[in-house]
Amino acid sequence: MRAIVQDRYGPPETLHLAEVEVPVPAADEVLVRIEAAAVNAYDWHVMRGDPRMARLSLGPVKPRARIRGRDFAGRVSAVGAEVRRLRPGDAVFGDLGEANGAFAEYACVPEKLVAQAPVNLTPQQAAALPLAGVTALMGLADVGGVEPGQQVLINGASGGVGTLAVQLAKALGATVTAVCSTRNVDLVRTLGADHVIDYTRDDFTRAGRRHDLVFDLVGNRSLAALRRAVTPTGTLLLSGGGVYRDGSLLGPVWLLARGRLLAPFVRQRIAVLTTTPSRAHLDTLRGYAEAGQLTPVIDRSYPLAEVPQAIGYLEGEHARAKVVIAVAHAPAAAMENP
Repeated sequence: MRAIVQDRYGPPETLHLAEVEVPVPAADEVLVRIEAAAVNAYDWHVMRGDPRMARLSLGPVKPRARIRGRDFAGRVSAVGAEVRRLRPGDAVFGDLGEANGAFAEYACVPEKLVAQAPVNLTPQQAAALPLAGVTALMGLADVGGVEPGQQVLINGASGGVGTLAVQLAKALGATVTAVCSTRNVDLVRTLGADHVIDYTRDDFTRAGRRHDLVFDLVGNRSLAALRRAVTPTGTLLLSGGGVYRDGSLLGPVWLLARGRLLAPFVRQRIAVLTTTPSRAHLDTLRGYAEAGQLTPVIDRSYPLAEVPQAIGYLEGEHARAKVVIAVAHAPAAAMENP
């Protein structure tokens, strides 16, 4: 099968298309014939090995997982002996987590990380949901505890997580303020944002308005500034996602660490979001999607061979919403008689 592989940390040029063996599912795994994958800031960080401290878990010299990519959508091709919930032919989506391997024609995935795909979404839309959607859902519902009538501000509302967070916050009954650049104002309004702040013109941390939850997806403000936008008993939620280029040892991890250190000493709640793949969350996202309350926004689509260009586009901070990969398979006859 074809896959995008990487044998050393570095720029997009370190990624290349290669022929590798089709994996064989373990007893608790399913083999998925991938139809689409999504590009995340996570893929950029793994590709670069940045921040460098992350290499302790990713691999000290090169990525332990050779094939890049986390998010996928496709159809079950085969199942392991212990799999009971899924069958060959099922349309599914999911997140491979740190195992990676979605930028390929096939991938083996533990059954617990796979869910039935929303029936009303295309494979590319479904592939755009897992990591970004679970991040938004956990931040708003699990950690933020958003309730109807609350005021929620999302900093970075036009990004992959942000566009989903705006929709989910509205689905949860919140009044949503979205922070984005000038070119994305109309986009976030179409997603349901009640108020939009163009950060090139106004500073939301000095606007005088306070919110029950400030969900920061950018990491470009100080803790003191962010706290000014939170009610005295509200929540400041910090997420480490995003693309940055400082090449430091810690990157935005330092902001998250300071948030954790300050949290016990202030009345406001400061929380740091950690996202983990979960079938339960995927099922919840499917429910919102099938109810018409959640639709991923696709910025661009690239073929599998152009994953380096797709990550380069994301890295250049030109992307808004989601960048996806369309995985085209050779006809069965061609595969059998190369």
